Amino acid sequence: MEIHNLESLAKNAIDDRRYLHQYPELSGEEFETSKFIRKRLMELNIDILSFEPPSVVGWIKGTIGSKTIALRADIDALPIVEEGDKPYISKRPGVAHMCGHDGHTAILLAVAEWLSNNEVEPNIVLIFQSAEEITPSGADLLIKQGVLEGVDSIFGIHLWQGLEKGKIGLTHGSMMASVDDFEIDILGYGGHGSMPHETIDPIYIASNLIQSFQSIISRGINPVEAGVITVGNVQAGTTYNIIPDSARLIGTIRALTPETVTTIQTKMVNLTEGICQAFGAKAEVRFIIGTPPLINDPKESRFVQDIICREFGHDVFEVVEPVMGGEDFSYYLQKKPGAFIFVGMGGEKSRYPHHHPQFDLDEDVFPKAIKLFIEIINQYK
Repeated sequence: MEIHNLESLAKNAIDDRRYLHQYPELSGEEFETSKFIRKRLMELNIDILSFEPPSVVGWIKGTIGSKTIALRADIDALPIVEEGDKPYISKRPGVAHMCGHDGHTAILLAVAEWLSNNEVEPNIVLIFQSAEEITPSGADLLIKQGVLEGVDSIFGIHLWQGLEKGKIGLTHGSMMASVDDFEIDILGYGGHGSMPHETIDPIYIASNLIQSFQSIISRGINPVEAGVITVGNVQAGTTYNIIPDSARLIGTIRALTPETVTTIQTKMVNLTEGICQAFGAKAEVRFIIGTPPLINDPKESRFVQDIICREFGHDVFEVVEPVMGGEDFSYYLQKKPGAFIFVGMGGEKSRYPHHHPQFDLDEDVFPKAIKLFIEIINQYK
């Protein structure tokens, strides 16, 4: 289907994105962003549903209305000092859109503009979601408020630096990882470094744990299932010649299925308790539960694949490899069938990875992203 005003929609999206990029707001604090979105939707005569701000949810009644599609964009920025000399650089020191959420928001606003001028068969829910980057998740909060009630399917995009510009891709199943963190306190018995035999050394025990955790990945889970255990922070001791009473390990767990998450956590607890007991120490293990794995519904992901191949060409579609980064769109997919889609933009303009201080979007891909959302709406039955 030809979209006659696609160029105009994309231009407006670029203008919106550059404005939002200059005025980023952190997760849960996006009240000016929310005001901007609400104003735009009201100008388009799109109904705004009653949900807790700063998230904004729009509603469009379809001509038939027997089905309802939700489309989602995240609106929060990151606590990063932006680097570079782009003319639309962040005006708020220490806060910047270094992941692409400004682009996602602008693209969904362009789709809203198109919807305000075109009749469509299904009802449409436009979700502009706060707090994707933190726990507790903005998606989880909206779901608890009932944002998915009456929704049949949900779709979202991510402008993706890790996928070649010009490609659009997804996975028919697990696509992004869970994100859970952990803290482990090892309680030993301190003393002087010259008399280690009189101590229970928590640092030595910690080194054994760090090594042993990798046996869970190499020997404790199915080799075809992906998993990650990373200890990123070790806290112990105050000086060079004293063995401390305790040590703390802080890290993250990633996995592509709920079953793998459970296996990793169970084995971590067992290993920690067993190793600490063997050395005469005690242990306290705490898991900080984050987002679940993002798992596309195969029926809906193949529906999207067919659209990509038909509207953009078979050479544009790519089955992407799952990534171990997390995305709270996963909460929506736990409740409703749907698909999350990567719109590739990797190239010279977007050469820095997400969350890098010099990350930037390649706005050339905006028309493709807008058209994709519109075709999902038009072809959904």
